Amino acid sequence: MKTPRIHFQNENFTLIHDDVVSTMLVDANSIDLVVTSPPYNVDIQYNSHKDDVSYADYLEFSKIWMSRCFEWLKEDGRFCLNIPLDKNKGGQQSVGADLTAIAKEVGFHYHSTIIWNEGNISRRTAWGSWKSASAPYVIAPVELIVVLYKNQWKKTSGSRVSDIERQEFMDWTNGLWVFNGESKKRIGHPAPFPIELPRRCVKLFSYVDDVVLDPFSGSGSTLIASVSNNRKGIGLDVDSKYCELARKRILAYIQPEQVKIQKNKTTKKKPTPAKKTER
Repeated sequence: MKTPRIHFQNENFTLIHDDVVSTMLVDANSIDLVVTSPPYNVDIQYNSHKDDVSYADYLEFSKIWMSRCFEWLKEDGRFCLNIPLDKNKGGQQSVGADLTAIAKEVGFHYHSTIIWNEGNISRRTAWGSWKSASAPYVIAPVELIVVLYKNQWKKTSGSRVSDIERQEFMDWTNGLWVFNGESKKRIGHPAPFPIELPRRCVKLFSYVDDVVLDPFSGSGSTLIASVSNNRKGIGLDVDSKYCELARKRILAYIQPEQVKIQKNKTTKKKPTPAKKTER
């Protein structure tokens, strides 16, 4: 049996090795933004999570962990939930609609839904009844980012400092986002998501110095997006190996930037001292 613990912590981010359902290591009303992509229950081979339970059990698990997030968020906290639109493995299910309804049951208020087009249909392997009206499958190569909030949408807490650029704001408030997914082989995790997804959520829905939580932190993409954009990151994962993967990946990503900043500071020209005038 694992012992809950802080896997790694510094002034920028914290990695917690614990279960989202039972952890006591995240304070209530302490989080500004949750950005996460939970397990999809499509039989992905995680180290420490069973990803092929019944759909009813999956929905019950979802209600429990979303309730924890509701508890952790501040009154004006936001919740960006990356989930499938639907699934057909093990039977057709309207996952996006069902999880959105459960979030509202928990107490979240609905704000909007962003459609993420990965631009990738290469995983398509089944069409149902090929070229026949008998039983065709319709599969959209998109995922959802459902945007919810706790009790009030207008953000009144935090630094009030936004760092989003004009063009970013214009592009990202368009609810259709197009960018590629992430390679599990390159990252070393069975279901990584690209840094671009949490980066947009972090800059659009939080202020500088806000605290961003990912309760299924996996390979650490949300924390990379948070730390590299001057937010504090908290990652929670039930698997110690994924915590270590995230630690290495985050530090490898942010340390070159810190070195670059430090180098720029040290290479600035020192002011030339005034020449003494002989009298």
